[in-house]
Order: sequence, then C-alpha cells, then structure tokens
Amino acid sequence: MKKPILIIGGGGHCKALIDVIEQENKYIIAGIIDKRELVGQKIFGYKIIGCDDDLPLFYEQYKKAAIAVGQIRSNTIRIKLFNLLKQIGYSMPVIISPTAYVSPYASIEEGTAIMHHALVNADAKIGKNCIINSKALIEHDAIIEDHCHISTGAIINGGATVRENSFVGSNSVCKEYVELNGFIKAGSVIK
Repeated sequence: MKKPILIIGGGGHCKALIDVIEQENKYIIAGIIDKRELVGQKIFGYKIIGCDDDLPLFYEQYKKAAIAVGQIRSNTIRIKLFNLLKQIGYSMPVIISPTAYVSPYASIEEGTAIMHHALVNADAKIGKNCIINSKALIEHDAIIEDHCHISTGAIINGGATVRENSFVGSNSVCKEYVELNGFIKAGSVIK
C-alpha cells in the first residue's frame, strides 16, 4: 500500500519532484506546503494545503515529507527545512526516478532525490538532503556530502569528493579523485 507524503516547496523543483514521485509510484502526494498566501492553489492537481508553520499539525496525519526546494544560489532554505522536519519527526525517504540507475553497491542517505536519467555507480556515497539532478553522473567511489546539488548533466568522476553544501552546475565535469567545494558554475572543468 502506498504511503502518503507531503511535498515541501511549490516552485520549479516541486514540479520535477512531483513527476519523479508519480513515476516511482511508491507514495501518494497528500499535498504541498508553501507560502501561506498560496494555500488553495494547485500544482499539477495537487493542492497547496499549508505553510511551514502548519508542519507540526500535519505530522499528526502524515509522517513522510520530501523537500522540493531547489538549490542554486544557496541551500540555506533546504537545510532549514531538513532540520525542521527532523525536529518534528518526519521521515524523509530517498526518492529515485525509475529512469535513473542506482547501483546496489551505492549508498544514499535520507531526503535525497535522484532525478530522471541520473546514474549513480558502484560504491558511490551520497549524503543527506541532496539533489542528483537529471542526467547527472556520479561515478564509482565518488562521495557527495550532505546538502549538495549536483545539477543537470554534471559529471562527478571516480573517487571525487563534493564537500558539504556544494552546488555543481549543469554540464560541469571533474577529474577523478579531486575535491569540489562551494559553488561550481555551469560548464566548469575541474582538474
């Protein structure tokens, strides 16, 4: 039986995450949490049912949540929401698109979303509250620490480490066994 899940955040990443959750077919989207003034509006037919202040009340009925706030300039809001949800008691499952490939030898921690056509290879380690966006490649033995966003088409080669709170822009590529830290702009080559 599919369990209900709340989606936290109603922007562009919310739309992409709804699509992945629907395709994964493990959860029923119970509603979206966003700004109070948007309550009652719908995104793809799912109603915005409350704001962050309502999360303790919704926990009585729903135990699972997925953060659908993107991370470009800063991950501050994602981290704040992650900590708030943990404090209340919510479970934040790993969401994996059925079009992605995740090796059975990889490890992925809570609250991370693996989007369409992403590849996560053997012995890769991905931390909490990360976004591995569409068509990103995380190669063998790579480490993605907590609260990172690996953007569309980015390539993290074997043994590379992406430090906590980093953003790796679209179509960036790094050499194997390097360390990435902070904001890596789209199209970067890290040697």
